[in-house]
Amino acid sequence: MKTQGEIEAAICLGISRFEQDYMGRGPKGIHAHLIGDLLVVRLQGVLTAAEQQLARSLPAEKGRDLLKQVRTHLVETARPVMVAMVEQVTGAKVLSLHHDVSTVTAEEVVLFTLANAPAYREAGR
Repeated sequence: MKTQGEIEAAICLGISRFEQDYMGRGPKGIHAHLIGDLLVVRLQGVLTAAEQQLARSLPAEKGRDLLKQVRTHLVETARPVMVAMVEQVTGAKVLSLHHDVSTVTAEEVVLFTLANAPAYREAGR
């Protein structure tokens, strides 16, 4: 049985690989937080150079909306891959996935709602 930290680290690795495979580059920083039946993943520095340019070159709302549409479509397309990875690592069924990205901070948040809180062992000190 894994510790909570081992589960969170495995999720970070899986989401980072997803970002590299589907978005073309990995995040500059990533943290996962398992809170009961919620899994929150925060990625920092996720925007590609092209996405940053797009957000800057168009009127603010248009660039932001276009970028969010593309990112949301990519996440929805790859949802089965992400869900399978989370279920394999946590041993819990994923009920829902929520996603958002900020064009201002280049930060992305992915929230997974799980059917139950994953079992884990206490970390040795």
